[in-house]
Amino acid sequence: MAMGTRRTRERQQDLWIATSDVVVPAGNAFYDRLNAVLDEHRFDRRVEHLCRKFYKSQYGRPSMAPGVYFRSLLIGYFEGLDSERGIAWRSADSLSLRKFLGYALDERTPDHSTISRTRRLYWVETHKAVFRWVLRILVKEGLIRGQTVSIDATTLEANAALKSIVRRDNGQGYEEYLKGLAEAAGLENPTREQLARFDRKRKKKGSNQDWESPSDPDARITRMKDGRTHLAHKAEHAVDLSTGALLAITLQPADEGDTTTIHTTLQEAQRPCGRSARQGWRRWWPTRGITAAVCSANSTATR
Repeated sequence: MAMGTRRTRERQQDLWIATSDVVVPAGNAFYDRLNAVLDEHRFDRRVEHLCRKFYKSQYGRPSMAPGVYFRSLLIGYFEGLDSERGIAWRSADSLSLRKFLGYALDERTPDHSTISRTRRLYWVETHKAVFRWVLRILVKEGLIRGQTVSIDATTLEANAALKSIVRRDNGQGYEEYLKGLAEAAGLENPTREQLARFDRKRKKKGSNQDWESPSDPDARITRMKDGRTHLAHKAEHAVDLSTGALLAITLQPADEGDTTTIHTTLQEAQRPCGRSARQGWRRWWPTRGITAAVCSANSTATR
């Protein structure tokens, strides 16, 4: 057998190619089965009903279908893609994902800007409604037991600069406030380097009770896992340990400890799991403390 080389494969691409000559890859069993389940429960009809209020009834160019948008989010989750650009590129590159989204070879898959614009168009409550509806299907099919739940939290850096924080009482900026303190301590017309040295010697200088971000008021001044201080949020999620199904996601203040925020996430996770699971959780969840048999909260948030 002779060795094939790249040079021998170099040739000009044909201008036309018959449909029968197109190589059809083996289907993706997971995405094919997922589409079958979604079609069985009329997923597209449901999400189109939820999202109809965001569009005109008759006029304008047809948008990205809501079913395609939410399938794109599923692709990001199952493929481990954390950006809309990654989702768009992966969808355009994979034949099996094209089939999952319902796009033929001669159709262009949604661009990342289209996915981003659609995400901003839909309310957060709309995303939650779709999420809860999917959970109800999982419960109906017996895929969620809700007997043992794990709650975990992590800090996420906010898209806001720490140097932009202002006083809650009068809106004064941090640099202006620091300059006033330095002048009161005897430093006349301090330079930026002098202000930096003066600031390093101060204690308890970043209190969330005194400071906030004007662009993201919900962000909190928090020490991250790597030791740096940033404006951040705390994402907390509950998972059914029996099946690995995600039951709830809540966004909490990053400066609050797990023992404070964990009850909110647990209450949110109780909704889709049924009465029997909630009663079981109450037996294992005394109000005086957190029971490790029910929930292990391994939070990376700094308190």
